[in-house]
Amino acid sequence: MMTPQIAIFLVLAAITVAAAVSLIVQRHPIHSALSLIVVMVSLAGMYLLQGAEFVAAVQIIVYAGAIMVLFIFVIMLLNAGEEERANLSRLARFVGVPLALVFLAEMAFWIGRTTSHLGPGPVESVSTRDLSTLLFSEYVFPFELTSFLILIALLGALVLARREESD
Repeated sequence: MMTPQIAIFLVLAAITVAAAVSLIVQRHPIHSALSLIVVMVSLAGMYLLQGAEFVAAVQIIVYAGAIMVLFIFVIMLLNAGEEERANLSRLARFVGVPLALVFLAEMAFWIGRTTSHLGPGPVESVSTRDLSTLLFSEYVFPFELTSFLILIALLGALVLARREESD
């Protein structure tokens, strides 16, 4: 029997896979970044289905919001245009595709083998208040260090872009 949660999950999974494929095949970097935003938002919907509201909110705010704004800013800063495509070589077509299929089959085997003995276990629920208290008391230094590293990366991108302009 198809429950509403399973139906919503299947729709979100289809959207996620379609957007991920679109992310790879797009020729323009802005379109790829927009496809990545769709992937992040649909993953947040999957987190909501699992009852992880905080993780869904962080997924949208941090990844679909801040990180994607940073990606789009860098794409615009570097003035990245449409990417040229090269035809697949015969080696890639006849060796790469079968190797990719073997790799996917092996990954499926190992994932199935390691998760076959797992059953539905108890899920520990943590409130958002407890998580935020822990984040801003015990883990405040790594939290602030991450924001500092992102700022340094942004400044490094600006310096690299300015250096190429002056040459």
